[in-house]
Amino acid sequence: MPGSRFGIGRHAALAQDHTAIAPHVHTPAVAGSFYPSDPARLRGMIEVMLAEVDCRPHEGDVLALVAPHAGYLYSGSVAATAYAAVQGRNVARVVVIAPSHFEAFTFTSVYDGDAYETPLGSIAIDKEFALRLTESDAISRFSHRGHDPSEQGSEHAIEVQLPWLQHVLGAFRLVPVVMGNQSYEASRGLGSALATLITAEHESASQCGGTLIVASSDLSHYFTAESAEAMDRRTLHALESWDYFNMAQNFAAQRWEACGGGPILAAMIASEHLGANIAQVLKYAHSGHVTGDQSRVVGYSAVAFLRSGDAAPVHQAFQLSREEKDELLSIARRSVEVTVRGERSFKPEKPASDALCHERGAFVTLQSNGHLRGCIGYTSAVTPLYLSVWETAALAATHDPRFRPIAEEELPDLQYEISVLSSLRRIQNVREIHIGQDGLVIRNGNHEGLLLPQVAIEHGWDCFRFLEQTCIKAGLPQDSWTSEETDIFAFTAIVFSTGKSAPQATE
Repeated sequence: MPGSRFGIGRHAALAQDHTAIAPHVHTPAVAGSFYPSDPARLRGMIEVMLAEVDCRPHEGDVLALVAPHAGYLYSGSVAATAYAAVQGRNVARVVVIAPSHFEAFTFTSVYDGDAYETPLGSIAIDKEFALRLTESDAISRFSHRGHDPSEQGSEHAIEVQLPWLQHVLGAFRLVPVVMGNQSYEASRGLGSALATLITAEHESASQCGGTLIVASSDLSHYFTAESAEAMDRRTLHALESWDYFNMAQNFAAQRWEACGGGPILAAMIASEHLGANIAQVLKYAHSGHVTGDQSRVVGYSAVAFLRSGDAAPVHQAFQLSREEKDELLSIARRSVEVTVRGERSFKPEKPASDALCHERGAFVTLQSNGHLRGCIGYTSAVTPLYLSVWETAALAATHDPRFRPIAEEELPDLQYEISVLSSLRRIQNVREIHIGQDGLVIRNGNHEGLLLPQVAIEHGWDCFRFLEQTCIKAGLPQDSWTSEETDIFAFTAIVFSTGKSAPQATE
């Protein structure tokens, strides 16, 4: 393969006599800068930080972690919180997934060398597992890209995780992965492949001990402390809600930041397939907490993905009062009237209600004399709720391609319905879908379609008809929901209108 050190083919390379070939070892690139190069000092620093950890994960098996990769002086207390969650565990293999900070390439690079070395010793690469991973994921390949030093710089995102792992786990084999492509599709492919391989290995009982997945990532970069905390809070809320689809969209649109967004998504998808049902943020901090400089900070988080019998929701259900609903309906009406009459547009004043200022996805539906006249919305939580309603109401009136724009003479007869969406959760079994309560999003490649919860009730559809119609809405064959390449997400919605009462469901 291009870029591979296995010049005679991957299978043959793994089987050949390596005694005649000098092993290729990744030597430390940032020892002495990101962390101490002296083994005794390094161990002492790690021990002190671990001793200061005061947050532990919920009961359950930790399947994956998110840990920062800045210098230990800045992010070490957060990294320590992540690694304390697995200290002393029997782990035979660790898959560390990192972004590429310096080299640009379009694939997922699984290291083709023999070992990674740190001041605490050498860690052998699990080549057999790495081979199976490259064969299972179409975007992955054996390569040194993103691992070995290049003209652009020396990657640190994997290296800084390793002394922590060596200290808390002891001996293990390593699978180092650098994502040159952090798209949702690349993350989904890597996460699914990892889960499939780990599951098959567990079922065959061929491996002693488990596999731990580590996503190496910092969060927002170089905002003021106030802006960074607000942005990172949205990211971590989506993470705790297990809404990685919304997270992926916001990362792609650069509304949120995480340099290792793809590794985080891959770790979430893999651990979800492996049975994880809790995402727990163990600690959040930023560089300003250490330096005192609040003008340009970098955010850090420690997160554990757990498989637990206790899957109680982390957050209370999102609700709206009657007054808040009336305010949103008033905003929608005013937005449509201003737009249709051609008056100068303006944004509504920020409401006093905190609930209306939270970022939420929302749809506005317009009807006239019982006939649909427009429906447009935001699936993702991209803006505060009151602005989502303001913007989508105007779009529903003038830019729904299925209908001609609303005319001014229609305004007195319009009825307004607003659907405020919950976070999205991936459906692993269609029996989990509740007609009348759940709306659906179906995604396959670049195709995506959404139907609101009330649509199934209005048309009298059962679960399978609902799935078929959502596929059609996505521009896919109606049976595409059965494909392994298709993701099905469900959501609930708070639905209310100016006309007859609408069915309501809360997150």
